[in-house]
Amino acid sequence: MPEVRSRKPQLVNKHDSKKKILETSSKKSDAKSGFIGMLIIGNMLLGVTVMLAAGYKHATYMALIHENWIWFSNIQEVAREVSFRTESGLYYSYYKQMVHAPSITQGLYEMIHDNQTEHPSTINVLERMNIYQEVILSILYRLLPIKTLLEPIYFYINSIFALHAMLIWALFATTWMLSNSWLAGVLSAAFYIFNRLDTTRVEYVIPLRESFSLPFLWVQIAAISFFFKPSISETKQKLAISLIAISTFFFNLCWQFNQFIMLLQAFALFGVWILDMVPPHKVRVVLLSQAVSLFLVCLLQFANKMILGSLVMSFIPVTFLLMFYRGDTMQPCSIPGRIFRVFLYSVTALVLMMLLNTAIKILINVEADEHIFKFILNKFGMGQGRDFDSRLYLCIDAFDFLTFDTYKRMTKLVVFPFYLVTQVVLLLVLFIAVMQNWSNHSHEMGLKDHPTTKQTHLLTSRPDLAFHAVQVVFFGALAMSTMRMKYLWTPYMCILAAVGISDYKMWKSLLSYYRIQGILVHVIRHCATLIVLGLLFSIALPPVLQELEDLKEFWDPDTVELMEWIIKETPKGASFTGSMQLMAGVKLCTGRPITNHPHYEDKHLRLKTKELYQVYARRSPEEIYIILKKYNTNYIILEDSICLASSTGCRLPDLLDVDNGHIPDNGKTEPGLVRSILPRFCDEIRKGTSKYSTYFKLVFHNKTFRVYHVL
Repeated sequence: MPEVRSRKPQLVNKHDSKKKILETSSKKSDAKSGFIGMLIIGNMLLGVTVMLAAGYKHATYMALIHENWIWFSNIQEVAREVSFRTESGLYYSYYKQMVHAPSITQGLYEMIHDNQTEHPSTINVLERMNIYQEVILSILYRLLPIKTLLEPIYFYINSIFALHAMLIWALFATTWMLSNSWLAGVLSAAFYIFNRLDTTRVEYVIPLRESFSLPFLWVQIAAISFFFKPSISETKQKLAISLIAISTFFFNLCWQFNQFIMLLQAFALFGVWILDMVPPHKVRVVLLSQAVSLFLVCLLQFANKMILGSLVMSFIPVTFLLMFYRGDTMQPCSIPGRIFRVFLYSVTALVLMMLLNTAIKILINVEADEHIFKFILNKFGMGQGRDFDSRLYLCIDAFDFLTFDTYKRMTKLVVFPFYLVTQVVLLLVLFIAVMQNWSNHSHEMGLKDHPTTKQTHLLTSRPDLAFHAVQVVFFGALAMSTMRMKYLWTPYMCILAAVGISDYKMWKSLLSYYRIQGILVHVIRHCATLIVLGLLFSIALPPVLQELEDLKEFWDPDTVELMEWIIKETPKGASFTGSMQLMAGVKLCTGRPITNHPHYEDKHLRLKTKELYQVYARRSPEEIYIILKKYNTNYIILEDSICLASSTGCRLPDLLDVDNGHIPDNGKTEPGLVRSILPRFCDEIRKGTSKYSTYFKLVFHNKTFRVYHVL
């Protein structure tokens, strides 16, 4: 008979139970990891989107400032071209020439055999000037199906503004990598954009070489930042090296001052190597990229001697030699011994560089860059005070020392105080890190049989930060000595100021005193970044919005009238002489041959220009006529703004007087100067006396210019 009885308790397998718990825990862990992974990817995508938007906004802002300032879209073509002042017009003229050439090959041939730029001489423009960017853009314009959509001049300027979007991306990325926060990237971009009076001048002098080259320099610096990070994969290293090589090459291709910037960077690389902050093999990679890039540019410029004779091309092999001699492994040594070695290696590197450079210059006969070294010596009162070329540079504001106004403006717009504090802290941290590192290795002395655990130092995981701390010092020194070079330093201010505000390790160290850690550190640093960003916008945005409402128009009727007269009234082969700045415009707007121009990097051209400039000196008409005929000049253009300017010691007639041994109009006497009995040619010729009319005939004049036909 069936019955209901109590159920026996089922034996539970403890192993199965534990397995189920582990599986449940694993699923929760996987879900959590997946969620965190999604957050990381989402954060990355958001950061990249903001970065792209910041670059695009900067490019459109620069284009809008340019349009509002000139009303570029409304003025006639000749006025647009006149707005490209001085050397800007010269560079753009080659783009225009290539665009309108019968074919690309014919255009290149005319570049290589150019008799329009330094009439009557024939020169290779591709060798003498960094204008491959104009060649590339002109070829792209000819090949792309955009001729009906975009005028050549707009394709040119928009391409440059696009490059400056890339510059913002590079600054953003560098800041992001250094601080591990894309909000810091937003802050550095905002610093750069709102401080534009001191960070860029692309909106006013679009075709300048720096407008093309600086974006590539900051891409290179961003790539170096990534490459110097420790423990990155081999694939990432190869990617970084490729980007370093490409950006270094294009930077060097686009600017004649490339060698000096590369020299400063090589000094910084030498510094972080000798201080044992960056692995030697990584330093060698960047130095090799510099050398190869410069050599390739040298080849593209038809064996340009100025590059081969540059200091950086002597410093790099010397550094390789010293690296080979020292080896890659840090040898046990006391701290005083290491300090002595740093000093000894540094002095040795500089001495060997100068010896090798002197030998190379003698061997290949390089004289093109001598004016730069004369300028440097005269700037610090060590050269010949009457040297015409040096004084010509020293009398230009852009080559003066950095003015106090720059610091004042950048302080008002927040960035400079934060940069200064960050820079001081960085150098202090670098000093401590170097001492810690050397101290760790000095303990190994005498312990050959007792292996020790190597300790870390403050910058063990941040060699990229050590590199920036050193390089910014060199860039800053150059900027303070020459105002034109401040555009190398001020973007660095934006980066380091943002890093100083947003850096996680800095905030972690500060907040550790208050026992704040973990997620709260991130919250506080991001809040600090947002507060500074809000402060910056509250100060800078109202003036920017007001500036955008200020609509102006380019107005230079006298120059436009001159160019139109030349086009209509002179033969196409007629050659012109005048000021360097004006001649660039004559070549661009009229296509007429010119005898001199503002690209001052050739010794023969400098001597020729000084001869032709005698039209503003105290010379007889016979002397001027002989000089002009020597260079087959058909017309001379005289400017009253030069001829009749107040005598300050820095106007062109004063420089010529001193160079000729004459007392200038201001009466300032110097040993060896005498008072000339001859009148000033540019002023006396206006009287039209028979003494002058025998050689020169006035054919055009307005309120600004006088054109004389050389008979």
